Amino acid sequence: MTFLAVLLAVAAGAALSGLIFYLVFFSSRKNEEATRIQMREDFRQLLELAEQKFETERVRQKGELDEKKVSVENAVGKLSERLKSYEEMVHRFEADRATKYGSLEKGLKDAAEQTAKLASSTEGLRSLLDNSRARGQWGERMADDILRASGLQEGVQYLKNRALDTSASRPDFTFLLPDRKKLNMDVKFPLDNWLRFSHATTDDDRGRYKKDFERDVKARIKEVQKRDYVSPEEGTLDYVLLFIPNEQVYGYIQEAFPGLADEAMGQKVVLCSPFTLYAVLGVVRQAFDHFHFTQATQEVLKLITQFAAAYDTFKERFLKMGEQVGKLRETYDDIEQKSFKRLDASVAKIDRVRKGEEKPETPGLPADLG
Repeated sequence: MTFLAVLLAVAAGAALSGLIFYLVFFSSRKNEEATRIQMREDFRQLLELAEQKFETERVRQKGELDEKKVSVENAVGKLSERLKSYEEMVHRFEADRATKYGSLEKGLKDAAEQTAKLASSTEGLRSLLDNSRARGQWGERMADDILRASGLQEGVQYLKNRALDTSASRPDFTFLLPDRKKLNMDVKFPLDNWLRFSHATTDDDRGRYKKDFERDVKARIKEVQKRDYVSPEEGTLDYVLLFIPNEQVYGYIQEAFPGLADEAMGQKVVLCSPFTLYAVLGVVRQAFDHFHFTQATQEVLKLITQFAAAYDTFKERFLKMGEQVGKLRETYDDIEQKSFKRLDASVAKIDRVRKGEEKPETPGLPADLG
């Protein structure tokens, strides 16, 4: 019950109490019947008034209830729509999560496969590096790839594993240079002690393996230097290339033993790595191209000299022909000036005699025709 309803009830009670007081107070002045009629009429009016008030309040309360009902229904409808959108969002999240989990699972599976392949490749590389002969073959293959990438052709610019003409030595590569010169190269891969040095955990082990690695490099230099790779009979240059097919190993040699390269040069051995081999081969290729260019230039100069001699002969003969043409012109002019005029005079005279314009002379040709 609202505050207005309570107020109406209190007013009705007060009115009823006043009516009762009125009846008690004025009962002595009026008769009982009139009082009852008046009381009945007042009570009826009071009831009508109360009914009107209650009806108005009921209508108002109903309107408020209807408005609240509509508001509640709207709120519930919006809440239902929002819950529905949340439900759809949850479904999308579930689907997206399933997709992402599937992609993640596939990615992990692929990663596992790649890891297995990498482990297999690593194991193969480790077994390769543990075998000195396999390391040498791998180094030769790397050098061969570098030569091909540099544009050199086997059998044209270089030979592979070909024995020397004056010795039984067999260099890994022989570069064919201009003017029948050669440059030999051997592939060496001193790796064992360098790997031990790289994996050493104490300073003593690193120092020991470092000395052992230096000894290995010097031994490879001596091994190449003792062979007949530098031979005047073979027409080689006065040095030989020692190819180390690992840039990291080559860099460590240059860093840890800076005087070793000069020591090797003193023994006519030039150390080179995959990167520096490109530079050396570039110089070789430029020398080869320069030689052919020089040969072509010399051939062109020879042809120019021959052309100049032929031109001089032609010029001399042409001048002689000019002199002969001049003499012929003089003879022609003489015939034109003398013989043509004499012949023209004789023909004109014959024509006059034929026409009877002139009498012929003694029999025979005129004397000026002789």
